Amino acid sequence: MSTLQTLVPPVGYIPDFLTPAVPEGGLSGALEEVRATPPDRLRRDLARLRTTTPLPSWATGLGRPGGRGLRSLTKVLEVSSRALLEPRWDHIRQAVSEEVDTRSRVLLDGGVLALLESLHPFAQWRPPVLEVDYPAHRDLHLEGRGLLLIPSYFCWRRPTALADPALGPVLVFPVTARPLDVSPEKGNRLDRLLGRTRASVLVEVARGRPRSTSEVATAVGIAPASASYQLTVLRDGGLVTSRREGQHMRHAATQLGHRLLEGDRARLH
Repeated sequence: MSTLQTLVPPVGYIPDFLTPAVPEGGLSGALEEVRATPPDRLRRDLARLRTTTPLPSWATGLGRPGGRGLRSLTKVLEVSSRALLEPRWDHIRQAVSEEVDTRSRVLLDGGVLALLESLHPFAQWRPPVLEVDYPAHRDLHLEGRGLLLIPSYFCWRRPTALADPALGPVLVFPVTARPLDVSPEKGNRLDRLLGRTRASVLVEVARGRPRSTSEVATAVGIAPASASYQLTVLRDGGLVTSRREGQHMRHAATQLGHRLLEGDRARLH
């Protein structure tokens, strides 16, 4: 873990070579891409990291000819992935899959404009510029290249992008819904803040895919009219977002809603 903490600081730049584009091959394909990082790119990424993060000698020597640095690093990545991520991978994949499904429906229903507008509050579409809530001021010109949108379970609070403008343009943004195991208990803070019924409604729409009003009503055990009213109040408070799909309204918790739940002893799978 100390190796990863050195190269992946909690804030700021993360070397681009650690996040390769791997359309197929999963973990093994990604590790092979990292292992095959060209020395000049490795030195460039580490030099950029060194401007904000002190690096020990082993890190600066990763790209040294004849060294075992990259092989050792990929072994660390493999071991940590197996130990930390693999037991939770089904939940992580479910959250990302549901995000892709949601954004795909938006794209099919409303086109590219609706998709870009759906990125609010992380980003705002001001033609011809997509303004992104980003920790540093920078301009990324597509110059005819497409922009790849990547929902990530591990991206929190705000989107991120590759630092090297020569790499394929990507925008990594937080998944809206993470699989939650949350059950409001009598007397907890969420109940006191929202009321038990409204808290239960918020918990229900935070579970995976967007829910219809009738599905929320059935799950919580209240009348559809009551569910509709509670959802309206939560939506007005910025905790829920709603979108019409055919004859039904689909509801999901916003990032603010998820943060409220996570702050109330929610346990992420």
